[in-house]
Amino acid sequence: MMVGLRMDFSVLLEPLGFVKVLEWVLAIFAFATCGGFQGETALLVSCEGVVNKTVTAAFAYPFRLNTVAFSAPDPKGCRGTWTDAYLIGNFSSSAQFFVTLAALVFLYCIAALVVYIGYNHVYEEINKFPLTDLAISVLTAFLWLVSTFVWAKALADIKVSTGASIVPEIESCKAPGTTCHFLSVTSMGILNVSVVFGLLNMILWAGNIWLIYKETNLHSQWNRISESPTERV
Repeated sequence: MMVGLRMDFSVLLEPLGFVKVLEWVLAIFAFATCGGFQGETALLVSCEGVVNKTVTAAFAYPFRLNTVAFSAPDPKGCRGTWTDAYLIGNFSSSAQFFVTLAALVFLYCIAALVVYIGYNHVYEEINKFPLTDLAISVLTAFLWLVSTFVWAKALADIKVSTGASIVPEIESCKAPGTTCHFLSVTSMGILNVSVVFGLLNMILWAGNIWLIYKETNLHSQWNRISESPTERV
């Protein structure tokens, strides 16, 4: 058995190689759309000595909102009536789970493509490689399912924690002579897209299980078992 490098890019035109390229690309998009987000939420505040002052709280991945405070309306803090007001919630675990999975999938796809392109003859001859590939694909499809739904739930909570409902939770806005009105929040459309990419990754990896299964001896053994009754007849 020859185990040397044999470059064969035609593998990328076959379903197994082509799907792996798609998985690699979708992992990049899932990582970028979630991990690269930056936004802010803004309030319009009026208090002693301040009229309609915009205060903001900037937040970004990994969405530890409970560490993000609104800027003070003025240097004097509304003459002492304004205290630091923080957003509510820490969604870093869900966001980091999603982004870390995307990063690991990205790296695995690169390694798998190297094997497909350079060592496809070894991949086809040694059954443990397709079996390992199959096991990883099953696990990855499951992790995409879990991480996407966990991240989707966290995203819904992030929208609530940075939306208009935060105003009643800010103690400084309840001070006498102080009024706060919700002004705006950065659009989270790109984060919605990250959820879509997560679902697409899950579907693609689930479909890829069948393609890899056909490369294993499990598939050939099943075919022999299913054909044997017919041969006896």
